[in-house]
Amino acid sequence: MMIETYNKALQAIYDHVGFVEDWAVYPIEDRNKMFWSIGINNDTVKFAETKDKFNSGGDYSGGDYYVYEIYKQRFYNKWIYRGDNYTMIIVDTHTDGNKFFAVFDNNMEIK
Repeated sequence: MMIETYNKALQAIYDHVGFVEDWAVYPIEDRNKMFWSIGINNDTVKFAETKDKFNSGGDYSGGDYYVYEIYKQRFYNKWIYRGDNYTMIIVDTHTDGNKFFAVFDNNMEIK
């Protein structure tokens, strides 16, 4: 029963953002309480717990925020999946080989 509930919830996330599984799938990383923004070249996603932390340090130089590379997984033709309420981004943390489907709340996006 728990696995069935999990699979239904996962499919609901995928359906919301228009994602269809292919060869490679990653765990979901819940970042929906973070302020976030996609980098100018669509190659990074920056995020932080507060707007002050998000804006700290200037131009990606030692602030109190996180930056992930947007992972261009070869089995998919895009890496950013936008739904009405949430955006799912394939990310590479560059830590211990971890790659995730990071899910962000669209209301928390900094434009």
